[in-house]
Amino acid sequence: MSMLKQASIKIAIDNVIVEGELTIPDLPVGIVIFAHGSGSGRFSPRNQFVAKTLNNKCIGTLLFDLLTSEEEQEDLMTAEYRFNISLLAERLVGATEWLRRQKEASKLEFGYFGASTGAAAALIAAAKLPKEISTVVSRGGRPDLAEQYLEHVIAPTLLLVGGWDGEVIELNKEAMAQMRTEKKLVIIPGATHLFEEAGKLEEVAKISAEWFLQHFK
Repeated sequence: MSMLKQASIKIAIDNVIVEGELTIPDLPVGIVIFAHGSGSGRFSPRNQFVAKTLNNKCIGTLLFDLLTSEEEQEDLMTAEYRFNISLLAERLVGATEWLRRQKEASKLEFGYFGASTGAAAALIAAAKLPKEISTVVSRGGRPDLAEQYLEHVIAPTLLLVGGWDGEVIELNKEAMAQMRTEKKLVIIPGATHLFEEAGKLEEVAKISAEWFLQHFK
């Protein structure tokens, strides 16, 4: 089993500093940057679970907070930030550019794993950084919130949706119809929006790992 190098990091983006956790295994095949949904962060148990699965497949991971602690507190009261997708995408672009400057990541391929509204931010950032992002995975995502950017995404994109998440399935189908890149929709039977049912998050992690390994050359 490969050794993991883990570090708590701080990333300066524009006029704020966000915190994250960077994990890089020995001989990594690439790094996946996570973009969480509203009300979540780098300690999201679901994203942590997926990240550990990727680490075990020699894929590095960067989980970071898209918002500062002050912004998160304000968002809890006002919901001001959770649907500010352009801001979330800017933070994701900033984190990606920061990661590219790190010695251990400078020559690796990058992918995005976006959940809920974070999936829209990931698609916008992928459209803005076409040479940086090799592939995108969306878990229970809202790609429709990236509507203006969908046709500009060139990174192969996997959309994972729970079979009992009917409205989001339709939103994903509509978004996928606007995308011109390689794309795939996988509906996981018996799963709701958060994939909380027994074994369903394991399916998400397994399918995601296979997708990243396939698209990291």
